[in-house]
Amino acid sequence: MPSSIPRSAAVAAVVSAALAAGLLGGTAASADEAVTAATVAGAAVPARIHDIQGTTRTSPLVGKQVTGVTGVVTGVRTYGSRGFWIQDPDADDNPATSEGIFVFTSSVPTVAVGDAVSVNGTVTEYVPGGLNSGNQSLTQISKPVIKVVSKGNAVPAPVTIWSGSVPEAYAPAGDPAAGGSINGLTLDPETYALDYYESLEGMNVEIGSSRVVGATDPYSELWVTVKPFENDNSRGGTVYGSYDAQNTGRLQIQQLAPISQAPFPKANVGDWLTGTTEGPLDFNQFGGYTLVARTLGEHVDMGLEREVTERQHKNELAVATYNVENLDPTDPQEKFDALAKAVVENLASPDIVALEEIQDDNGAKNDGTVTAGETLKKFTAAIAAAGGPAYEWRSIDPQNGKDGGEPGGNIRQVFLFNPARVSFVDRPGGDATTPVAVTGTKGDAHLTLSPGRIDPANTAWENSRKPLAGEFRFRGRTVIVVANHLTSKGGDESIVSQHQPPNRSSDAKRLLQAQAVNAFVKDIEAVDKQANVLVVGDMNDFEFSGTTQAMTDGGALYPAMLSLPESERYSYVYQGNSQVLDQILTSPGVHHFEYDSVHINAEFADQNSDHDPQVLRFRP
Repeated sequence: MPSSIPRSAAVAAVVSAALAAGLLGGTAASADEAVTAATVAGAAVPARIHDIQGTTRTSPLVGKQVTGVTGVVTGVRTYGSRGFWIQDPDADDNPATSEGIFVFTSSVPTVAVGDAVSVNGTVTEYVPGGLNSGNQSLTQISKPVIKVVSKGNAVPAPVTIWSGSVPEAYAPAGDPAAGGSINGLTLDPETYALDYYESLEGMNVEIGSSRVVGATDPYSELWVTVKPFENDNSRGGTVYGSYDAQNTGRLQIQQLAPISQAPFPKANVGDWLTGTTEGPLDFNQFGGYTLVARTLGEHVDMGLEREVTERQHKNELAVATYNVENLDPTDPQEKFDALAKAVVENLASPDIVALEEIQDDNGAKNDGTVTAGETLKKFTAAIAAAGGPAYEWRSIDPQNGKDGGEPGGNIRQVFLFNPARVSFVDRPGGDATTPVAVTGTKGDAHLTLSPGRIDPANTAWENSRKPLAGEFRFRGRTVIVVANHLTSKGGDESIVSQHQPPNRSSDAKRLLQAQAVNAFVKDIEAVDKQANVLVVGDMNDFEFSGTTQAMTDGGALYPAMLSLPESERYSYVYQGNSQVLDQILTSPGVHHFEYDSVHINAEFADQNSDHDPQVLRFRP
C-alpha cells in the first residue's frame, strides 16, 4: 500500500460521494483528493484501520472525522486511559500499516472482547507525557460513536513477536528538517525495531516463553526480552553498554485486568514468563511499546539471590557508596532495618560508606528543617543492632530547598565511618556555601575543610547536590573521599522518543559538574601525584558517558567499574536495561584494588532502594 490514503472500497465511497456532489468536477480523483473533498464538504471519511494508521507514526487522517471503522474488539481497558482496541481481520498486504487501533472512550467501555463493532469518531494523536515530553504519539479514535454489529467473534490471530522478527537496529536517524523527529518517516519494520513495533501498534500480538529483564514494579509492570542472548549476563539481565545498543528485544508487560481482579506476578530479573502472553500492543509514557496482556504467561521463579561482597582484609580499606532512596525518620523501621542489614551482611561492614539521599529530620515536610541528625541516629542504631560497627558520621546541612530532590526533603551526601578502623580528620569551617580547597606541601596533600563542599557557588550545582569532600586516615595514610550525587536524568527524552537520537538535556549540567570535580582532583594531584583519592557516588550517568569522560580527563581518575567484565557493569535497572548510574573512580595513586557492584536491589521486585551499592577495597 502506498503512503497516501489507499484506494480501498471505503475511500472509493468517498470519491463517489464527492463526484455526486460535484466537488471534483466530474473527474476521477486520487484518494487524497477524496479526503480533501470530503473535508471541505464537512463529511466524515469512511476508512479502514490501516487507512487511519498509514505508513508513518502519525495518521494521514489526524484531526479528521472517520466513519464506518470496523473491527473486532481485542482488549478492553476499564481503568486508567479507558477504552478498547479493535482490529480489522481483513489485513492489507503492507507490513508497515497496522490493522489495530485504540478507541478512547474516557468512561468505562460497554463493549466486550469478541464484539464486532463499527466506530465513528475523530482521529487523534495522543502524546503520553504531554507535547513537551518528546514522546512518540499513539494513534487513536476519540469521541467515538460505537455500534456493536455482532458478539462472540474470534479474536484476530496474534502476530508473534520473537527473536527473529525484531531487527537489531533500534531506530532510524531523525529527519534534520523536522528537528530530528522520526514521526514523518515511512516505517521500515524490517530494518528498525521501533518501526517494527510501531507497525504493530494497537494489534493483537503474542510472545512465547521469555526471560524477565526488569523486575515487577509497584505499578504491576515488568520487562521481558524476546531475544534471550542479547547482551545477557549470568544473573538474567540485559546489559546496556552504549548509546548505540538499546537492546531491541525488550518489551514491557502489563495486564488488562486491574490488579485487584487479577494479581500480577512478583518477578525478579532472571525469572521467566513461560507459555504464551497475548494482548494488544500499546504505547505509553512509562516504557513505550507495551504488551497489555489479555492472557499472561506463567511466572517461573528462578531463585535469584542477593549478592554478598568479600570482607576486607586487615590491611585493606573498604569504601562503599549507597543511594538509600530518600531515607528519613518517617520511613518505617523495616526500611531502616533492611538497609542496615544490607550494610552489615551484603557489604560486609565497609570502613567508609558514602550515603546519597539522606533526607532531613522530617522528610518531605517543607518547614525549613535541614538537619539530618535524627535520620542518621536511627540508621546507625539499626546498623549496630544488625551486628555492625558503631558508625560515626560527618556531613554538611544544605541550604533549605537548594539541593534538589524531593521538595522539603533536603537530601544530602553523608560519610559513615567505622572509628575502630579509620579516623576522620576534622577541620572546621565547612558549611553549605564555603568552598573546600587543597593545601599541603609537595607529596602531602590535605583539605582546608573536612568535611567541605566543592565549589558550592558554581552554577553547575544550582538546585543540585554539592560534592562532599572528607579526609580520612587509615594505618597512617591519608585518604581523600569525594561523595557525589550528580543531577538526575529527569527531563531527558526516553530512548523511544520521536527524536532520534533522543534529546538528553541533563547531560550539559552533569558535564559541568564532572568538570568541577575533575578540577578539584587535579588540584590534589598537583600537590601529591600519588594521593589516595576516591570519587564515589550516584553519578546518574553511564560508564561510557561524557560525564564519566569529563571526570577522568587528563588521567585524573579511572572508573573502577571498567575493571569488571562488561556483563557485570550495572547498578540500576531501567526499562529492562541493566545499566550504570553509581560509580567509584580512583586516582592514579590507588594502584591495586578490588571492585564489586553488589547486586541486592535493582534486580528485585522487593527493593530497599532502587540502586545497587558499590564497594572498593584497596591498600593505601
